[in-house]
Amino acid sequence: MSEELSIDVAEVDDVVATSPQAEAPEVTVTELEEEGEVAADYVEELLDICDLDGDIDIDVRDGRSYISVASQEGEANLAALGSPQAVAALQELTRLAVQAKTGRFSRLILDVQNSRERREAELRELVENAVARIDAGTDRVPLAPMTSYERKVIHDLSAERGLDSESEGQGRDRHIVLSRSTD
Repeated sequence: MSEELSIDVAEVDDVVATSPQAEAPEVTVTELEEEGEVAADYVEELLDICDLDGDIDIDVRDGRSYISVASQEGEANLAALGSPQAVAALQELTRLAVQAKTGRFSRLILDVQNSRERREAELRELVENAVARIDAGTDRVPLAPMTSYERKVIHDLSAERGLDSESEGQGRDRHIVLSRSTD
């Protein structure tokens, strides 16, 4: 009796974002540094288990711990972890490990091989394409389902471009619809 385990990162992301813990009191810089160290240890252990090479950097800013994993130019073995889905899944696992160790909800952000920067460029292009479609007469432009982090980026980018953005759907179908601003 073997059952395949399937984790829908978008659903986990939505549950975490709407949980009462998501509104937890602000943590101190010292607590965020501790969170970063715990997260770095967890990620380093995972990289060792997977026989992957990477340098881990920890940064604390804007009330969050940021963990970046990168490898040197010729070391491409981190590429498998650089997809948006893999980064989101690894981030959630790392958050759970931090929470288990510290007893506090974690809002850390994980980046592998600058994947977040690449994804933000893709999301910016999606918004620009939506702007072109709206300028051409389309009333509403629905985007593909994405994680809450990606939806936040889209909301911010669309506001910069003077568009309205609204999240619709549930779980894995949660997506954004862009339209001309009514203001």
